[in-house]
Amino acid sequence: MTKNTSSTQEIKGDISIHTENILPIIKKWLYSENEIFIRELVSNAFDAISKRQKIASMEGIDCPENPGIKLSIDEKEKTITISDDGIGMTSKDIQKYINQIAFSGAEDFIKKYKDTDEKNPIIGHFGLGFYSAFIVSDKVDIQSLSYQKDASPVHWSCDGSTQFSIKAGSRTTVGTDIILYLNDESDDYLKPATIKSLVRKYANFLPIEIKVGDDIVNDQNPLWVKEPSSLSDDDYKAFYKKLFPYSQDPLFWIHLNVDYPFNLKGILYFPKVTSEMELNKGQIQLFCQQVFVTDNAKDVVPEFLTLLKGNIDCPDIPLNVSRSYLQNDPYVKKISTHIVKKVSDKLKQIFKKDRESFEKYWEDIHYFIKYGLMTDDSFYSKTNEIILFNSSENKATTIQEYLDRNKEKLEKKVLYCSDKDTQRSYVDLFKSQGLEVIFTHTLVDSQFLQFLEAKLDGVSFVPVDAEISDHLIDQNDDAEVVDPDTKKSASDDTVELFKSILQKESLTIKSEKLKSDHIPAMILQSQEARRMKEMSAMLNQSGNLPGMDDYTLVINQTHPVIESISKLAQSENGHKTVEPLIQQIYDLAMLNQKPLSGDEMNEFIQRSNKLLVQLTQALNK
Repeated sequence: MTKNTSSTQEIKGDISIHTENILPIIKKWLYSENEIFIRELVSNAFDAISKRQKIASMEGIDCPENPGIKLSIDEKEKTITISDDGIGMTSKDIQKYINQIAFSGAEDFIKKYKDTDEKNPIIGHFGLGFYSAFIVSDKVDIQSLSYQKDASPVHWSCDGSTQFSIKAGSRTTVGTDIILYLNDESDDYLKPATIKSLVRKYANFLPIEIKVGDDIVNDQNPLWVKEPSSLSDDDYKAFYKKLFPYSQDPLFWIHLNVDYPFNLKGILYFPKVTSEMELNKGQIQLFCQQVFVTDNAKDVVPEFLTLLKGNIDCPDIPLNVSRSYLQNDPYVKKISTHIVKKVSDKLKQIFKKDRESFEKYWEDIHYFIKYGLMTDDSFYSKTNEIILFNSSENKATTIQEYLDRNKEKLEKKVLYCSDKDTQRSYVDLFKSQGLEVIFTHTLVDSQFLQFLEAKLDGVSFVPVDAEISDHLIDQNDDAEVVDPDTKKSASDDTVELFKSILQKESLTIKSEKLKSDHIPAMILQSQEARRMKEMSAMLNQSGNLPGMDDYTLVINQTHPVIESISKLAQSENGHKTVEPLIQQIYDLAMLNQKPLSGDEMNEFIQRSNKLLVQLTQALNK
């Protein structure tokens, strides 16, 4: 019997690529949208012109004074032709740069002229952009004439397979025509309006004329490449209208103009935001060397800043090979961090130099500022000193300013009101005792105040309807007389009377002598129960958790109505007489806390009418 002594031997070699599968992959999977062929082919044409201009400046060759790109449509032949006055190609160039997929002519050119001025940097890098033409085409032709002396025109043709042909061409001037023979699924691209729209979307700000037919369709004037010192407010507003024609004027803007440690230009506008529903309506357009890439810049702009509008142009941004989205790269994080810093610097600058304007802007920008403070530690550390709240003192205040003003009365407590209208009586009660209240009015504020409590050492935020401050209670009043038989005071009797009539198990009732006779009673809810309710509302949860509807009714002993009720209760049929009054006091107090249900409101209205009748009858006696 022969023993098997075979073993695996080391094998080395090259991974093979089946070229017949390359074009179908490019056509179906490389590019996210069919329309991307416009961006790629126009970018290639621009690169060809840039190369010719660069060589002309170095070697003295002829170059048109105003070169341009033209897109021509032939509906009968179902073709689109992209023509340029660029560097052109020889047969050798086409075999090197077109026939070899992913062999980038741009990379080759950059290496050769890497020490020259980069006034018009080359856009393409991957050597794949040309093949986007086959996404919409059954066949693609190239007619080209190189700038090189005694060059002959060349004609290249391919039907989307791996087969091509090269023969003598018909182009008579230096440059290149790319002729696309559209497939049946791409007839929409034969409409001039469609092509014009795509040129404006992807190449609107290339610094060269781009024509569709005889019409110049691109703007050629990106504001972000200019020096900020040369621009006026009207320039920035006019450019904003170009980008977002149906928007209100922006509040203010940041012009990014960075050369080190990376290249970054752009303008970020702060739009007017009127509600939390508009927080997702921002639009930041990402460009790479003035060519539009995407309006989904969430990787380079932190989420809390995505409601901003404007554009960012970064020539070194790490894109995937289709140039449709960002690659995950530490470079992107550095750009994002820099943008956060610039936003923070701008906000602090306005706050310090023009507080009045900042306070006006705050109503529109506070939504995303608060969200940013809660989600980005770096932004919080740079920006926390400019957080504003409106105050019962009719001023906008920072938390530190509030604490400094109220340190003797409130120490490190901050009184706040979450509903300025329904809780007016609470605020007035505190104001009558010289206590300042700040106002919150959005869903994010409940979460934001909890966040601030965790950040601010020893500071607590107290709702005006969560507890009775010692400052509101008359501490100097003589102690109440206690009945030796019942061991109860008059206020104890009043509490028992309210309990017996209201009969609400979840309601705690107590009596206090408040310094103000502004209200006969007030409803309180613990801060824990309130925050549970607010969190439930934010999460759109139905139903109430245990304790969420627990309230405390505080009876104000100093109010004349309470004193009268106590006397009436002691008379014949007193319990029946005071019952509607006590129910009315409870409903009025609850209305300061939340709306009554349908049945409760109906009962409240009917009772109110009956009490009015009784009052008028009593006045007429």
